[in-house]
Amino acid sequence: MENRRVLIDTSVIIKFIRSTKKQETLLWELMEHFDCFVSVITIFELYNGIKISEHNDILEKIFRWIKIIEFNKEMALKSSEIYRNLIKENKIIEFRDIFIAATSIIFKIPLSTLNKTHFERIKGIDLIV
Repeated sequence: MENRRVLIDTSVIIKFIRSTKKQETLLWELMEHFDCFVSVITIFELYNGIKISEHNDILEKIFRWIKIIEFNKEMALKSSEIYRNLIKENKIIEFRDIFIAATSIIFKIPLSTLNKTHFERIKGIDLIV
């Protein structure tokens, strides 16, 4: 497989952390074949959604392997556009997912997620599931 970029959603990392067979996870496979990135929003979600005392070491290792994309004004404007479109279609999702989707779209990086039902509502996003 060619060496391409992929944005990793929080769900993929959580599955990796919880797995006892890490080499059989989607994250492991992606790291073998892609240049992997996460949104800074994913860091927020992870550090607020898991027991840090139990998982801080593994998170620190993951973030040495995966590049972090900071949130900026262009992503904020894209997030606003996505939000307005989802409201019109009555298909709203969590803001954090909107921010991650905007990152994917702005940087033209496909998003790998285990939460396909939320992200497929967003026009212009390229998903790897």
